[in-house]
Amino acid sequence: MDSSTNWKSKLTSSLFILPYLLAFLAFTLIPIIYGFIISLKQYNLLDEVHPYVGFANYKSIFTAGTQEHDLFFIGMKATLKFVVFSVPFLVLVGLGFALLLNALPEKLRSLFRSVYFIPFSVSATVMAVIWKRVFDVTGGLLNHIIAQFGYREFNPIPWLLDTPYVWIALVVSTLWWTIGFNMIIFVNALNSVPEDLYEAASLDGANGWDRLKSITLPSIKPVMIFVLITTTIASYNVYAQPNLMSNAGDETKVLLMGILQTAYLGREIGSASAMAILMGLTIMIVSIIQFKVTNRKE
Repeated sequence: MDSSTNWKSKLTSSLFILPYLLAFLAFTLIPIIYGFIISLKQYNLLDEVHPYVGFANYKSIFTAGTQEHDLFFIGMKATLKFVVFSVPFLVLVGLGFALLLNALPEKLRSLFRSVYFIPFSVSATVMAVIWKRVFDVTGGLLNHIIAQFGYREFNPIPWLLDTPYVWIALVVSTLWWTIGFNMIIFVNALNSVPEDLYEAASLDGANGWDRLKSITLPSIKPVMIFVLITTTIASYNVYAQPNLMSNAGDETKVLLMGILQTAYLGREIGSASAMAILMGLTIMIVSIIQFKVTNRKE
């Protein structure tokens, strides 16, 4: 192959990634850089001049007693709780559904795959309306069902008003809404595992648990790491569920709610950008730790 042909081949290959590169620059890299620049300014929406203040916005976040400090750390605490409560279920239940789906007859798989995935296409507003009706204190479906089991002295459970019930409601609604995405990824991973391995293990007398532990999980480990990291990132960015469903105050006031309050109610875009940058760094650090821990060689 001569040099001109090799150059044309490289140019053609580069053109395929050009749309993604342009989208990455326009919607990810440039906004991050611009957001960092804004975080170094006193950027009030009502002011015409936005003076440079250096890292004063970041210092304010870590100074006890400031509004930025309270909103950031209250929000981070609530966000971490949601991540801890939701991520294990989103990963394990997604894997469990995928295993159950693969155990079904071929004719039923497409039907159940669609049934499980339909909630993922529902908007956040619709999801919140559905589950607020389920978990409503006075006229909610769940409290009504519990009362029908003979509890005459039953006091309605404050699912969306108090802990720990509010976290149960948020995690359950999130599972229903997003579990189909992880399930589809796991289904595709399971379909890529060679059937010969299962047949050989069966001939050696391995039961279902042995095949799962020794063949299935090691074979789909890269996909499990991917699902774990992407699910954690998505859970850190939670906003719709607590904002539209919860009435538990600061307990479920996640970090994105605090950032938006600072930006649009407080009109302090500089401080909000600093909070968002710190949130992004936190997600990056957690993702790297997860990758290093889960990708260790045995």
